Amino acid sequence: MLNYESSSPVSQQSGARVPWLAVVKAFALKQIGAEVFGMPGYRFTLGGAAVDGFQAAPHEVRPASAQVGKAILSGRYAFAGARMSVQGSGDPWNRPSPNRGFALELHRFSWLMHLMTQGDAGAREGLRLYMLWHKTFRTWTPFVWGQEILARRLINVSVFARKIASFASEEEAGLMAQSLVQQARHLLRLPRNLSWFAQKAVALVLVGCVLGGKAGDNLRKTGLRLLPKALKRTVLPDGCHASRNPEQGLNLLYDLLLLEDALSQRGLPLPEYLADYIEKLTRAVRTLTHPDGSLCAFQGSESLPAEQVTPALVHEDNRPNAQARVATFLEHGRYHRLNGRSLLVFADAGEPKSGLLGYGACDHPLTFEVSGGFDKLIIGPGWSPPQSERQEFRVAGAANTVTIGESAILNPVSGKFAELLGFTLEGLRYRVRSRRVESDESGALLEMEHEGWRPKYGLKHERRLFVDPHKDELRGEDRLVPVEAKPDLPMAAPFTIRFLLHPDVQVSLSRDRKSVLLRGLSGRGWTLRHDAKEVTIEHGNLFEKGQLRKTSTVALRGVCRLDGPTRVRWKLAPAD
Repeated sequence: MLNYESSSPVSQQSGARVPWLAVVKAFALKQIGAEVFGMPGYRFTLGGAAVDGFQAAPHEVRPASAQVGKAILSGRYAFAGARMSVQGSGDPWNRPSPNRGFALELHRFSWLMHLMTQGDAGAREGLRLYMLWHKTFRTWTPFVWGQEILARRLINVSVFARKIASFASEEEAGLMAQSLVQQARHLLRLPRNLSWFAQKAVALVLVGCVLGGKAGDNLRKTGLRLLPKALKRTVLPDGCHASRNPEQGLNLLYDLLLLEDALSQRGLPLPEYLADYIEKLTRAVRTLTHPDGSLCAFQGSESLPAEQVTPALVHEDNRPNAQARVATFLEHGRYHRLNGRSLLVFADAGEPKSGLLGYGACDHPLTFEVSGGFDKLIIGPGWSPPQSERQEFRVAGAANTVTIGESAILNPVSGKFAELLGFTLEGLRYRVRSRRVESDESGALLEMEHEGWRPKYGLKHERRLFVDPHKDELRGEDRLVPVEAKPDLPMAAPFTIRFLLHPDVQVSLSRDRKSVLLRGLSGRGWTLRHDAKEVTIEHGNLFEKGQLRKTSTVALRGVCRLDGPTRVRWKLAPAD
């Protein structure tokens, strides 16, 4: 039998609506950067050793869409829920982007791998677009040359630089190589930001592998000095990303596979630690992957389908001593996996990150996802940091958890300070405690609790999840327990327990309204029974492939007393 308990050292601290100290610090750093980098002639300080062509073309295993590439080739761009048409051979850089998310993806050149599916025509268009970008943005601007964009642009362009340069004139190829070097040197001068530290190191090594000559060698060596420090701070011992965002861990895994290939192409020795980090990240991603191959949507991760996840995992089949096992819990990432016969439950037993790692964090306390065989049944809403105008997905009411009244616990920093502070969450921080008891005979029990509702309602939320492998069912219990008297409040408050369903799930209520029938694509039925006072089926939304997708939500409603415990039990089991 395995017993496991965990809690975070996060303590409750009072927070103002706007954290002014953080605002002043961030604004001061921004102004200093603008004064230094915005000086006339700053670009000429980025010169240095000479470049000797393009020496490597790392293989990108991230999946690319020929359909998206064809649209871009014809001048049609669609990112972050927005569209732009430049009518064939137009210029996407000489007009405003529809929204911030669109601008992020455009300037990161995230679309380049899709465009390169179009063969020689795609490569020529990639060259044309990069030359247009260089003409417009070769001098420093805070958004385009900021860490949120710069490192990822260097990675995306470096992968295809040699192919693109094969269609360039000698002058164009030289300009492109010098442009990459100047951007990489500027990246080195930016202050260390934990959100982008690993990307920064990867970008420097990758550019240094792709470019020949002393300039490339210097960048590569500098990046290799930073890389072990960056990975140590970014990857937790169990392979989870330090932000607790599974998608960030997946992207870093893809990046390290790129580095491995780039170093091999140059005939350079691989750092001993690289294989270890690849194995750790692979293990964490595999642990948080549903049977259908999709990734869990926790802590700012989108709901990623199998085709975006599988290419990062197949590499281990070709490794001699691959040990990327599936874990039942990720101790440092605070994620649990409860296995039934065909039922699989993933639970988040941690808090959202604060500070620099809180970029994109979501306040979804004690949330979980469920698959029945290859059917995803209950899922997280997902979110994507480029979707900065859809902050409602980041609060408790969007997730599979309990909410009281119409309020949230933590809220995203809003208004003009949101981007300055990295879209972090503000409010009273709380702790999540968890305890797991498991045996081969009886199944797995996960007990979790948090006091996020204590400041406003004086209540603690306790959740018990038990998976019975023999009956193949999930039994849940949610309790709201008084921990502090609130004499200025009424004696009761409304609460809601939500279950966000996958869009492919058909849902219907029974006549007695005490059970809900769920049926996935396979046709297999599951029954959600409960003892709540009221149940409704409502509209819901999630993020998938960067797009908003409509779905349904099962909502259990009731009224909880503030002077005594309230309990709701529910069970998900195979339909009769």
